[in-house]
Amino acid sequence: MPSRRTLLATPFLLAASRASAQGAFPSRSVRLVVPFAPGGAVDITGRLLAERLQPILGQTVVVENRGGAGGNLGADAVAKGEKDGHTLLLGAASILCANKFLYRRSMPFEPLRDLAPVTRVTTGTVLLVVNAERPWKTFAEMIAAAKARPGVLTMGSSGTGTISHLTIEKVKKSAGVDITHVPYRGGGPAIQDLLSGSIDMMFDVMPALMPHVREGRFRALAVGSADRIGYVPEVREVPGMKELMPDAGIDMQSWYGIVAPAGVAADRVQRLHDAFRQVAASDEFRGRIEPTGFTPVTDATPADFAAYWRAQEQVWKELVELSGATLD
Repeated sequence: MPSRRTLLATPFLLAASRASAQGAFPSRSVRLVVPFAPGGAVDITGRLLAERLQPILGQTVVVENRGGAGGNLGADAVAKGEKDGHTLLLGAASILCANKFLYRRSMPFEPLRDLAPVTRVTTGTVLLVVNAERPWKTFAEMIAAAKARPGVLTMGSSGTGTISHLTIEKVKKSAGVDITHVPYRGGGPAIQDLLSGSIDMMFDVMPALMPHVREGRFRALAVGSADRIGYVPEVREVPGMKELMPDAGIDMQSWYGIVAPAGVAADRVQRLHDAFRQVAASDEFRGRIEPTGFTPVTDATPADFAAYWRAQEQVWKELVELSGATLD
């Protein structure tokens, strides 16, 4: 027969067991929303992360592509989702910083208020490429041709207000040239027209362009970052903006970070931060992501990511204002 002490202790043990079960996190599969179409650079990053997170978190990590409105549809769904940490967003700098200035009247959420920072995971710059059949061998030759024929040269972009577009506007202003911007509904159609020769050049994220650079169809003339990119062998000799236009202050960085709905418990955010940081800091992940043109980057704490994010918002605001772009 159980003792009185055992009988008294049993309810407390059961309560502790239930509390422990309720506190286990994650307790079911984690949904990682990629706010762009499948197959692109962000989607590739999301899937590489998801595969490596599963053994760390002990749960399946499912990538859900939810594109539209420059990434706002997927981001808004996460911002308004359950605040339990099981739904996350792989957000781009354009969504988290630029879109509120592009969609001034129709932005469905306030990024810094409605989303909780976890950590950045990758960063990368944009690459300026021309069709390999064009005569320009250097950035200086391309700029000289643009000055000689104002408005004649054409530059495609992955859409109005994207980093592809904002970079060329900054370069045009700094170099004092008139190059006609041709916006597309995504980088894919712009790349196809550049391959066919319908446009002359474009800036875009490196994962989308590197296959064509490696196969000789595109010629790389510049990177949008201040410094050269050493982790991609094929473009190590391509100059950065600090060399080409030292007084322009151009350093275009397209970074990507994990965010959760605001209101997720701090201990859960920390658990996610530690897991994503473990993946992004691994040599194996670096070996997979750097050949695409991105490189891993993490923040020491979620608060550090928040501080970086706040500072970046002003940078992107100025770029949008310079471009005159609006998507309302």
